[in-house]
Amino acid sequence: MADKSLNKTELVAAVAADSGQSQAVVSSVFDALFNKLADSVSNDVKVSIPGWLSVERTSRAARTGRNPQTGEAIQIAAGHGVKISAGSKLKAAAK
Repeated sequence: MADKSLNKTELVAAVAADSGQSQAVVSSVFDALFNKLADSVSNDVKVSIPGWLSVERTSRAARTGRNPQTGEAIQIAAGHGVKISAGSKLKAAAK
């Protein structure tokens, strides 16, 4: 695991410094980006940023599980999840 992390405030400040934009502008762009990602995923639209990442909605089938306390079989309803895949540029940066 990485010893360091970067939260949204620190990321906004860094991008603002690199781009010469104000933190308010960068923050509003990030908010718009994440709102559009959430909207696209909820409408089953895959978002791809070539070389960097792709985000898509996945489906999970209904299945039988077990209650870990009692061992009783329970039904787990079908549902949805989100799959985020790293692109080649992001993978290369991790090497």
